[in-house]
Amino acid sequence: MALEWVVLGYAAGAEAVMVLLLTIPGLDGLRKGLIAYETRPDCEGESCSPTEHLRHQKSIMKSQRNALLIGAALIFYWLLYSVTHLVVKIEQLKQRVERLKIKE
Repeated sequence: MALEWVVLGYAAGAEAVMVLLLTIPGLDGLRKGLIAYETRPDCEGESCSPTEHLRHQKSIMKSQRNALLIGAALIFYWLLYSVTHLVVKIEQLKQRVERLKIKE
């Protein structure tokens, strides 16, 4: 179980780093390298047909949705870790109280 948490933590951390690297201003060179594999259509200026423009807008919406999903996953992992940590702490405190009662 602990190994699973470590793997989930690393995955969430890697996702967070990617989001930060893609959104921090001033890192245009790095950003271009990270998204070099992307095949999103490029539609700038008046040279786009309505269909190309619509494809471009849909692509942007998908990218924004993916960023929101990554953020939601990070929040979910953090909440899950926090709740699990609290449950373990409560269990430890219960055992400690029982040991103290037995001592007295």
